[in-house]
Amino acid sequence: MKKILLISFFTISFVFTLINAQKTYNISQKKLDAINTKYGEKAKRRAEIWDKIIQNAKNKDILNKLKNVNDFWNKIKYRRDSAHWGQKDYWAAPFEFLGSGAGDCEDYAIAKYFSLRKLGIPENKLRITYVKLKRKRTKYEEAHMVLTYYHKPGATPIVLDNINKKLMLATKRTDLRPVYSFNASGLWQAKNKGKTSIKVGKNNLKNWKKLMSRI
Repeated sequence: MKKILLISFFTISFVFTLINAQKTYNISQKKLDAINTKYGEKAKRRAEIWDKIIQNAKNKDILNKLKNVNDFWNKIKYRRDSAHWGQKDYWAAPFEFLGSGAGDCEDYAIAKYFSLRKLGIPENKLRITYVKLKRKRTKYEEAHMVLTYYHKPGATPIVLDNINKKLMLATKRTDLRPVYSFNASGLWQAKNKGKTSIKVGKNNLKNWKKLMSRI
């Protein structure tokens, strides 16, 4: 009898642990199953890890939220749109980026933006920023995108980047020259070599509208 009770206890414990391990907080089971069907088991596992990162970060301070989100997405493999999506410029939705396991600079910035929104960061503190990246030992600049976080209006933003993976104030990123920035509700034009910006209207970017139609 004692042996039967012991076996029953371990069986119940195992089932409880299994159920608890599969529980997700920020992604529905339906969405998780869809990711598994479309992209496979590894993609499903990435989604579960993302879910845990978001859940664990909810009670942390803002710098830890930024770092946890930045670190997670930067682990995804970089791959150009032409090779990955067969298109010159494709802005992937976060679960497309997560599911396919690769993407380029705007995909990192977009995924970080929506992850931080999920963590309750107000929209007006976040902007996806199109910049010109100056590579070392060359005079050339290349198009790049990063996410910027503003603690308050007019403050120097913190840059979340997939190339230089450390959180840094924009003033420390002398290799970046801002051109314009946007979030879901607005579009800003950079001024004074990126030191300031001016809002020029709503976000009517074609790629953004296409992205939002898939989210």
